[in-house]
Amino acid sequence: MPCPALPEGFDFTDPDLYQSRVPLPEFAQLRQTAPVWWNAQPHGVAGFGDDGYWVLTRHQDVKEVSTKPDIFSANLNTSIIRFHASMTRDQIDVQKLIMLNMDPPEHTRVRQIVQRGFTPRSIRALEDALRDRAAHIVAEARRKDSGDFVTDVACELPLQAIAELIGIPQDDRARIFDWSNKMVAYDDPELAITEEVGVNAAMELISYAMNLAAARKECPAKDIVSQLVAAEHEGNLGSDEFGFFVLLLAVAGNETTRNAITHGMHAFLTHPDQWELYKRERPGTAAEEIVRWATPVVSFQRTATQDTELGGAKIKKGQRVGIFYSSANNDPEVFDHPEVFDITRDPNPHLGFGGGGPHFCLGKSLAVLEINLIFNALADVTPGISLAGDPRRLRSAWLNGVKELRVHYG
Repeated sequence: MPCPALPEGFDFTDPDLYQSRVPLPEFAQLRQTAPVWWNAQPHGVAGFGDDGYWVLTRHQDVKEVSTKPDIFSANLNTSIIRFHASMTRDQIDVQKLIMLNMDPPEHTRVRQIVQRGFTPRSIRALEDALRDRAAHIVAEARRKDSGDFVTDVACELPLQAIAELIGIPQDDRARIFDWSNKMVAYDDPELAITEEVGVNAAMELISYAMNLAAARKECPAKDIVSQLVAAEHEGNLGSDEFGFFVLLLAVAGNETTRNAITHGMHAFLTHPDQWELYKRERPGTAAEEIVRWATPVVSFQRTATQDTELGGAKIKKGQRVGIFYSSANNDPEVFDHPEVFDITRDPNPHLGFGGGGPHFCLGKSLAVLEINLIFNALADVTPGISLAGDPRRLRSAWLNGVKELRVHYG
């Protein structure tokens, strides 16, 4: 198999790369020439004290690794594929308390508890409040001639959904949003958020959530928090476990859905035929295509627990394996014309919510609901919305983020 003709030193987790684009041409090249490819890095640059990782670009390989936690661990090096080079091992190991970074059976135990908050009944109970909130968000934006779609529209509904889900008082919600922003923005110098600020924000959020859990243990209410923490001996979460669960929600539920909505709006406005189709027909398939197109999480990683083979490559025990959802979601072996934004695409077996297996996104139904509600409101209230500038992308090693998207609302 020929070697891919990538520039020397090319790194699929380079945050400077994602500040300008997602490397779809390079992914396509690897799928054709070396679908499991060793990406060498300067020693320790990602915080792991090693010399690189394997890049998985095919849909089938991302799915296979995702469904074999006994061979490909989320726990050994966490699921985050790149930290700062200054990250200590102790700092990495603390993150193993987050469900995203657990393996079965511990992951199974925690997930069985927290999924009580994501039952179809729980999500339906939020729908009316979130529909009203979406209408209010869009109406407020419409009062302006123009603005930043990210801050005016995309950011608030995911935050409000999480806050509604776990009963965070309205007065505290802006603090949750601020903390979650700081946790994921440490790679972007323009935002002037250091790694230390990000760590402190995470600690503040965990502390807030632990205090909320303690209050519900003391005085249970008819809410999700009480269901999750009020009686530990019945298989509920401890206060610290609840704190790390809220931390996960703040990133996995807030940042990802916000970026899906932003990328979705940009896709509609650069594919006006699809916006006209959406306004006219509101197809139920639109949200899934928006997530495929956006793929807010470019990649996570796993670590091999044993010597194994995948796609003709021999992976050694202890080596890191990057599962690149952005590449999998553009695999022409699975999707007809993946380069086309098609809101009627069906079937749509994208991996934007994960590749299956134990870490498949717990909040998928909530995210789809939020996307449907906000775009319905936009189509009703701001049907003439248009672009006022190119998106300004977040500098991040693993998030497909947009920090600003200027639009005209009228």
